[in-house]
Amino acid sequence: MKGYYSKVLKTNHASKWRNKGPILVTGHTGFKGTWLTLLLKELGLDVVGYSLSPKEESIYNFLGLKGAIPEVFEDIRNEVQLSRFIGIYQPSAVIHLAAQPIVLESYKNPSETFDVNVMGAINLMTSLEKSKTIEAAVIATTDKVYKNNNSGQRFIEDDPLEGTDPYSSSKVAVEAVVKSWQNLYARSGRIRLIAARAGNVIGGGDLSANRLIPDCIWSHLSGKPVILRNPESVRPWQHVLDPIYGYLQALSFGILPAYNFGPNEQRDLTVREVIEILKEQIEFTFKVVESEDDNYESKILSLNSELARETLNWSSVYNQRIAIFKTAEWWKNALSNGDSLEFTKDQIREYIKLQI
Repeated sequence: MKGYYSKVLKTNHASKWRNKGPILVTGHTGFKGTWLTLLLKELGLDVVGYSLSPKEESIYNFLGLKGAIPEVFEDIRNEVQLSRFIGIYQPSAVIHLAAQPIVLESYKNPSETFDVNVMGAINLMTSLEKSKTIEAAVIATTDKVYKNNNSGQRFIEDDPLEGTDPYSSSKVAVEAVVKSWQNLYARSGRIRLIAARAGNVIGGGDLSANRLIPDCIWSHLSGKPVILRNPESVRPWQHVLDPIYGYLQALSFGILPAYNFGPNEQRDLTVREVIEILKEQIEFTFKVVESEDDNYESKILSLNSELARETLNWSSVYNQRIAIFKTAEWWKNALSNGDSLEFTKDQIREYIKLQI
């Protein structure tokens, strides 16, 4: 019976949203947003997108996705336009990814980071209240919201939250926004609202500056070494398909305030280990330099995802080594001028088969 229930749960998460309004993805032109949009489409779901215009160097542009779904290029801080878009397309659910996601960028522009992340979330909450069709919304925050003393504990959803930099602090503030509206919605029971906390996400097509694997790809192309400032830092690395599939599970079945989505292994990899595994597939060089930001970023960060496993029947399909290999496969195909859109879809189809 348990096995049957598992299969029914995993196959019905998508059918729950069929024959209803589309799923709205905010930030659909970003790295995770692009993969999520393609995943939802492969599952046979209607999708609409609300996002800033894509960056020139982005997976969205690289795959030629402009016009593939109904979309608007607009700022999440524009509540009037967001509410208007929701009113036109009448979505049944929302996965909110629109954010300023880069830690180092948050040091350069802390005010904008708070404005985009916090006011963007508040604008979404306001728009949800006006909608008569939205049943559920997942708000992606980050694994970095937890108060971290570098003890190596695997954080659970009830652990204290605390930000130590503009990015993580803004995401803690987003969690407070979500909690406030969860309390408001609890009275009516109309909208399920869920915070989703994922680990360090990797995968093909991430072109963001100051992220480990994109830096390695730039090193491969330019011949310049990747600069490693904290090679022994530990993070919960996972392939992008694992957490975004978790977002869909939470959207369909989540009844708790927040869920962690992280790798299954008991030990997460260090930055140096990720580099060494990637070097088995792609040539590049790296150089370790003394860190000047030791006090800014956590040395050890790991997530406990038992709650998602027990209540959503979610678990990561790929271990961390395979996640790195899948990422390398995508890049090798792209760098050899393969059909990147079809290759991305193939990786998604392979992943979906492993879920059934």
